Amino acid sequence: LPGYIANPIKTLTQSIKQIAAKNYNERIHFEGNDEFAELANAFNSMAEKLGEYENSNLAKLMFEKKRIETIINNMNDPVIGISEENKVLFANNEALKILGLKDTDLIGKHIQQVSGMNDLFRSLVSDSSPSVNNKKEPLKIYANGKESYFEKEIIEINAYQNTDDKRPLGHVIALKNITPFKELDFAKTNFIATVSHELKTPISAIKMSLQLLKAEKTGETNTEQKQLLESIADDTERLLKITGELLNLSAVETGNIQLNLQDAEPLQIVSYATEAVKVTAEQKNITLSVKAPVTLPLVKADAEKTAWVLINLLTNAIRYSPEYSEVVIELSQQDSKVLFTVKDTGKGIDARYRERIFDRYFQVPGSNKTGTGLGLAISKEFIEAQGGAIALESEIGMGSRFYFSLNI
Repeated sequence: LPGYIANPIKTLTQSIKQIAAKNYNERIHFEGNDEFAELANAFNSMAEKLGEYENSNLAKLMFEKKRIETIINNMNDPVIGISEENKVLFANNEALKILGLKDTDLIGKHIQQVSGMNDLFRSLVSDSSPSVNNKKEPLKIYANGKESYFEKEIIEINAYQNTDDKRPLGHVIALKNITPFKELDFAKTNFIATVSHELKTPISAIKMSLQLLKAEKTGETNTEQKQLLESIADDTERLLKITGELLNLSAVETGNIQLNLQDAEPLQIVSYATEAVKVTAEQKNITLSVKAPVTLPLVKADAEKTAWVLINLLTNAIRYSPEYSEVVIELSQQDSKVLFTVKDTGKGIDARYRERIFDRYFQVPGSNKTGTGLGLAISKEFIEAQGGAIALESEIGMGSRFYFSLNI
């Protein structure tokens, strides 16, 4: 009697464990028509239903998986999925194409293993943490039979394994192909450079003709004629400045900044810049004050381009300062750098615009828009090309302080 009761219970226990292990093909067979036979039939019916449900769910999951894979593979931009264990989950056809790999070389492999055999993949995952700022220079990759440009974006997968473990399940590296935009940008840059270069010659000729007209040997001019000549001369200088800025911008955008780095005397750079803006300052009765220690180390710089930056900062300071005020140029040494500072007493710059002040073509709303909005952008490029940095501090009603540093 104990065996008659215990043996079916043992069989049922083992079969329940098989069901728990998702082996839904498990079945129980008891002879007779007693309660155990009924229990076996009920168990077998349950196992069959669970098997059907599992197969149905699996089919749905496989269908959804296939659909997602199809969507990803039909995307025009390369996409790579990385798990939380730093293994490659998926890579679409575009990603495989630019990497020059097969899916068997990539899927399921650890990123270090793939990095060891593919330089491009190594550069893509080298800073692929979602915490890293995505706004970087475009990647230059040979794709589609030509040199192409891609912007990398890192998307964190914010689905969590459970409520206690809040670690992300991985991230996706998406590359956006911006080659068409880059090509248009290059065309624009070349057009600007060509037009600016062509304009500079006739403008310079106009300037030369004006100087001849002003000369006494050419003949006397009355008051109205002198005013007209002065007005034409001012406009000519402005046109020359604009074309010069556009040419500088073209050099910046094409990466063709020609630097002549030499040992330069900081005070000589300041002296050249202040001399260039002296007349403009005198017209508004603005005092230019230079504050510097007795001795300063030489800087490794392109003196001409650094002076251009300083002139641009001083011109802005004079333009936005009230009459009979003071613009201070200060030099100081900070560790292995020399700091150039221009301080004005103008109305200052609103906090909303400070981050954009070095953007190309940006001009503070409500300001005296006499320029192109390129001066500060070009200044930033010139200073950074020399290994320095440029920044500003400003408060409304308290003036502005622009400063840049160069290496000793």
